[in-house]
Amino acid sequence: MKHPEIYLDALDNLWFQVSGTLCNIVCEHCFISCSPVNHSFEFMSIAQVSAYLEESVKLGVKEYYFTGGEPFMNKEILDILERTLSIGPATVLTNSMLIRPHHAKRLKEISDSSIYSLEMRVSIDGYTEEMNDVIRGKGVFKKAMTGVKLLVDNGFLPIITITKTWQDKDDDKVLTGFMDTLKSYGYARPRLKILPSLKIGKEAVRTKGYDEYEFVTHEMLEDYEIRNLICANSRIATSKGVYVCPILIDSPDAKLGESLEESMTPYELKHQACYTCYLFGAICSNFSSTSHDA
Repeated sequence: MKHPEIYLDALDNLWFQVSGTLCNIVCEHCFISCSPVNHSFEFMSIAQVSAYLEESVKLGVKEYYFTGGEPFMNKEILDILERTLSIGPATVLTNSMLIRPHHAKRLKEISDSSIYSLEMRVSIDGYTEEMNDVIRGKGVFKKAMTGVKLLVDNGFLPIITITKTWQDKDDDKVLTGFMDTLKSYGYARPRLKILPSLKIGKEAVRTKGYDEYEFVTHEMLEDYEIRNLICANSRIATSKGVYVCPILIDSPDAKLGESLEESMTPYELKHQACYTCYLFGAICSNFSSTSHDA
């Protein structure tokens, strides 16, 4: 079966798998199965990141994202962010558990000294300990919320990123629950981003995975806004080279080269995870049709 190819319209966004697949927790729905012992991808050094940043300026990249694993496991993350904010806006995807008062203070200093914005996206999957910790691990909720409060107290408005694990009928209840919980921690106007689950990695074990028909076809892309797909505007740099997107780094065929220039080639939407991107669009960017502000 020949799947449709997506051409890189422009390299607007550059992602970094800055902590590789190393994470301080083990989530039941992690689509790349990150953990404290998963060394499939390693930490990126500031030298590695800086080389890609220099190349990105020549290619006109507009925005930078840092993910993992857990970025704050990388001891150079603050220096990396300071370097990045000298050339463009940055977003960090974190579980916030490792953020301490001195981290939050330094993040504010870095942000205040730049003309570009620094966004913090915090992954929390329940508005109570019971709801969150069954997915993300015992004791995670309290530590994550402590990190959120530190960010809020230092002037950040973190985007709380939630993977949808509940039924549609409970949407209003869950959104209200998150709003109430976040406000109780001093976050007066919470920002929420709801993500669909990606049924690969550990999520494929937790659920039944994708059905056999769930692929993107040529017909599905007729009159479709291609730029909703991350592969039409982004690439991700890792310790092992440049891949098409943050979702597919476990797929060998998703590696497109060692440099950003080498990665600017078309990519065939042959993976079932592409189907989720097609359905929901912009799931990796900061905002989408399923983002909410209080």
